[in-house]
Amino acid sequence: MYCSKCGALMADGAMFCSACGQSFSTAAVARPYPQAAAVPRVEYGGFWLRFLAYLIDGAVLMIGICVVAIPLVFLTGLGTFLSEIHPEEDWNDTGVWAIIALFFLFATASLVITWLYHALMECSEWQATVGKKALGLVVTDMDGRRVSFGRATGRHFAKIVTNMIPAFIGYIMAGFTDKKQALHDMIAGCLILQRGD
Repeated sequence: MYCSKCGALMADGAMFCSACGQSFSTAAVARPYPQAAAVPRVEYGGFWLRFLAYLIDGAVLMIGICVVAIPLVFLTGLGTFLSEIHPEEDWNDTGVWAIIALFFLFATASLVITWLYHALMECSEWQATVGKKALGLVVTDMDGRRVSFGRATGRHFAKIVTNMIPAFIGYIMAGFTDKKQALHDMIAGCLILQRGD
């Protein structure tokens, strides 16, 4: 199958041309000659839409963590333990190690929750987190298809590399690159598309 606009060879089931960005339906793909009906171009999700989706997702995650963590603190007796810690007193080794263990437990739980939230939502039928869904954005591979759990996981952890670039340049790239990709999108081979539906 070939793109009706630029003539590039297309992968089976692709929703748009990976060479020129031309969107097409199945009927348009089946007719390889240039007279196929014109279909609107793909709209990529830009920096500001993605930033707003990030803020929404942050709020959703924070609410979710509070809903789970607050009852857990009371049910496990952790609240009582923490209330007995007084900063002005000398801590014994057990108290120090307990605080360090709690810190690592919280950090690990946060990492797992954010990973599963992003990866499971982006590979689901929604193809988006709650924030992206609210703004009409979807995560796809380079051919416009739904991503696998593995690719969504790779995209999530590629943000570690993006975070290592100073001044948020890895994220700001989404405002200037041809297909509005941030650095982690390029690493994982993903696109963020804007859909009207």
